[in-house]
Amino acid sequence: MGVGERVEDLLRESAPQVLGFLARRHGQFDLCEDAVQEALLAAATQWPTDGVPANPRGWLITVATHKLTDQFRSESARRKREDNVATLAGPAELVAPGADADQPPESDDTLTLLFLCCHPAVTPASQVALTLRAVGGLTTAEIAKAFMVPEATMAPRISRAKKSIKQAGSRFVLPPEEERADRLRVVLQVLYLIFNEGYTASSGAELQRVELTAEAIRLARLLYQLVPDDGEVAGLLALMLLTDARRTARTDADGGIIPIDEQDRSLWSREPIEEGAHLILRTLAHGEVGSYQLQAAIAAIHAEAPSTEETDWPQIVALYQLLEKVAPNPMVTLNRAIAVAQVDGPQAGLDLLATIEDDRLITESHRLDAVRAHLLERAGRPAEAREHYLEAARRTTSLPEQRYLTAKASAIADQPS
Repeated sequence: MGVGERVEDLLRESAPQVLGFLARRHGQFDLCEDAVQEALLAAATQWPTDGVPANPRGWLITVATHKLTDQFRSESARRKREDNVATLAGPAELVAPGADADQPPESDDTLTLLFLCCHPAVTPASQVALTLRAVGGLTTAEIAKAFMVPEATMAPRISRAKKSIKQAGSRFVLPPEEERADRLRVVLQVLYLIFNEGYTASSGAELQRVELTAEAIRLARLLYQLVPDDGEVAGLLALMLLTDARRTARTDADGGIIPIDEQDRSLWSREPIEEGAHLILRTLAHGEVGSYQLQAAIAAIHAEAPSTEETDWPQIVALYQLLEKVAPNPMVTLNRAIAVAQVDGPQAGLDLLATIEDDRLITESHRLDAVRAHLLERAGRPAEAREHYLEAARRTTSLPEQRYLTAKASAIADQPS
């Protein structure tokens, strides 16, 4: 690992810890977050040439505190602010300090920070952006690039998210017990969205955004370390590991898509498969089973099968049926249709697709047309399959998916009648 990569990893690991310490100490989340970002930029510039300091987190806390002091001094009520800063007790304007404000900097506030970024007052899209910035340590420019929007668009989105947290009167503490379960579900959903966007980018020239999948896995690991007894946290981490293990086999040298039934499974990473499988087997044995655990169990069956033909498709169908009861969703039914087609034939899969063809949650996506085209092709109905491949290609904004779907349609057109 080069010096630049080591510095980048260290900064991403330290960012939530430094921000958590400052927010808890000063009680001003958005100003603290801005100060930490400035400190991270200073470190990214200085450390590769001057060397990493002996106490990196202490260095970042010191620099960020100086930046924070400068921000206080620049405000209109400068004299009052300076008095508050001098006593290291900022006014509780945005996020009131918690009762543990004197907790030492060695503590890790990552979980508190995750819950804060996923506050229900913040929109889902902004929860993702704010989590990547505050907890993941990504700059606004990096987040904007990941989601294919201008930095000028992303910056106000993050700003509005912080303002929403302020207006909600949030405190830098874990939510009360009666709110914690609901908030944890939001945290898991945000990490799931970040991972999915990285694994199959919704738009752009690349199928995968490795920096997002890596960040989602890193944050899921942190969450698992903090709440190791939560089955759904363990399930989500297992799902990410088992899914990401296939990453290197998903594309060819030109970035073209290779579907799972054509992938070279020797390229799948065994270490995350083994870790993920062990994790899901252990968690399924305890407590109530949730949607992430079920998805991880399905991913484990795929990961451990030598080939598509040797995959335990009946077991996958059964797990999808259970998943539909636990978390009803047309996308789950879509995936079950693929598995059903493997067991009972393509027409059975097409019949199942017909049950969701009017559901707006799925009809606005290209995936329904893509799966229908695949099943129609298997059913020996090439003209209809080609029509749906082209419709799916028209609907997606991912260039690799467009190329793949268009190529499938062209291959059908080139077949002798």
